[in-house]
Amino acid sequence: MVERARKLGPMAGGPHPAAAQDGVGSQLSGTTTSGRPASGRAASGRPVGNVTRGTTNPNRLRRVDRWIAATAAQRLRGVPRPLVVDLGYGSSPRTAVELYDRLAAVVPQVELTGIEIEPGRVREAQPFATERLQFIRGGFEVPTDRPPQLIRAFNVLRQYEEADVDAIWATLRSRLAPGGLLVEGTCDELGRLATWVALEKEGPVSLSLSLRFGSYENPSECAARLPKALIHHNIPGQAVHTFLEALDQAWWAQAPLAAFGSRQRWMASCASLRAAGWPVLDGAARWRLGEITLAWSAVA
Repeated sequence: MVERARKLGPMAGGPHPAAAQDGVGSQLSGTTTSGRPASGRAASGRPVGNVTRGTTNPNRLRRVDRWIAATAAQRLRGVPRPLVVDLGYGSSPRTAVELYDRLAAVVPQVELTGIEIEPGRVREAQPFATERLQFIRGGFEVPTDRPPQLIRAFNVLRQYEEADVDAIWATLRSRLAPGGLLVEGTCDELGRLATWVALEKEGPVSLSLSLRFGSYENPSECAARLPKALIHHNIPGQAVHTFLEALDQAWWAQAPLAAFGSRQRWMASCASLRAAGWPVLDGAARWRLGEITLAWSAVA
């Protein structure tokens, strides 16, 4: 792990954090535009997806990685060779290396395959490959030798039409092993604000928000980083907008606790949402990290 970090260097394979741009700089793009859904490898035999700039930053996906390691590791345990896929790792393999290291700490037998559509990025990642960490060319068809227990696709769908999301999700879910999980989401350039959807083979299960304390005035500022399936629905009358309004209201109702720190204020806000009837799925252990997860039905 230390040797890989030394090779990657503090900024290898990407620009300064301030230069990384979501949208134009997201990692792997996927299918064609609306009307041409992803449904396996293209007729030409090429991977399903489009090449983008693929910029990223060190530790950018730490918040979702932490959640995966804590809440999804049980899906990997008990499997002889549990496979995880980092779909669209970008111009540097850093996110795949980081995810592997974090998962290997809790599931030593885990194997990870980073998938990129641009051949040059796959070649450049090979020096960081090991017996349990591989890099291959591919797209939404996920051309691994066996179904993965988990697929992480982060900052991947931002450039696609909302109408494409269901087909992309369906394709990725179809590649999962039984009991597998797809984690699809978005974060800001430095990884301080992140949101993601967890999906099983049957469909979406939950929406998670993870916000770094001190990086926002209102929790609803994470709306700019909502997954593609939700970002255009943050308007009055839509479920996700109603939830974000309730989150802000809870945050400000707990303003007197600010004297004890943002963590205490956030935890009280999450508890009050649950008490108000929102289907919050996690508890204090996750809230204290700046997270909240609720059932997908509440925002769909």
